[in-house]
Order: sequence, then structure tokens, then C-alpha cells
Amino acid sequence: MTPQEFFKNDRFAEGAGVKLLEIREGYGKASLTITEEHLNAGGRTQGGAIFTLADLALAAAANSHGALAFSLSSSITFLRGSGPGDVLYAEAHERYIGRTTGYYQIDVTNQDGKLIATFESSVFRKGDPLPFGLTSSALSNSSDSDCP
Repeated sequence: MTPQEFFKNDRFAEGAGVKLLEIREGYGKASLTITEEHLNAGGRTQGGAIFTLADLALAAAANSHGALAFSLSSSITFLRGSGPGDVLYAEAHERYIGRTTGYYQIDVTNQDGKLIATFESSVFRKGDPLPFGLTSSALSNSSDSDCP
């Protein structure tokens, strides 16, 4: 099973339209094209959609070591609005990895590289092995046309 196949089991992110673009040790990148379904009552991207995007990038980075990891806490700061037609990208970077915990910082940017939100999370590594091994062919889905 590839990482992309594994993360398609994240039914909420999949249903929201979030795409996993890349996963490598300590790193994950995902994208979301904003449609009318992602908007709040004010016509801007709903915060939960942005959180879901960042959370999938986090999951990719945190699980990249081959052991199941779950978020202990997460916080998001919204910096700039977005709306229909925007393509948002979340890039998760591992900042700390311990035996059972990890800490990640995720930037969410738009198609112009402008910072939309920042997201931080700490995770607990449960230790259950995952059904994929990271190889260079399994790490990147660079054939996606929306990858900048």
C-alpha cells in the first residue's frame, strides 16, 4: 500500500477534496482547491476547511516514520482570507521527534505563495506499524497538475 492509498482512508479530508501531494520523512504537503462548498456565510473559505487541509499535511509528516501517530493538540492562526478558485497548499515540517511524541509546524499558503494560516500540532506516536514503507517512488505524487 502506498502512502497516498493509506491517506485516502481519511474519509473526511478525502470528502472535502484535500489531495496529498508529497510525503517524505518528517514532511507532508497537501492541496485544496476552494469551491463554493468550502465557503462560510461571508463568502470566504471556512476555517474548518483550512484546518482539514493542514491536518492532512500534519498526518502525512507525523506518520512518515512508519508508526501510527495521533494529534495531541493543534492550534491554527488565520492570517489572510481566501475564496472560490484559490488553491491552498499546506506544508508540514517536523520540528521535534521523540520516542513517543513529535511537534510540527504547518504553513498554509495560496497559489501566489501568500501565507493564509499557520498551524502547530503535537502528536503521540502510538507505535502501531503502518502498511506502507517510504520509498522514493511512493513519496511523491508529482504527476498532480496542481502541484506548484
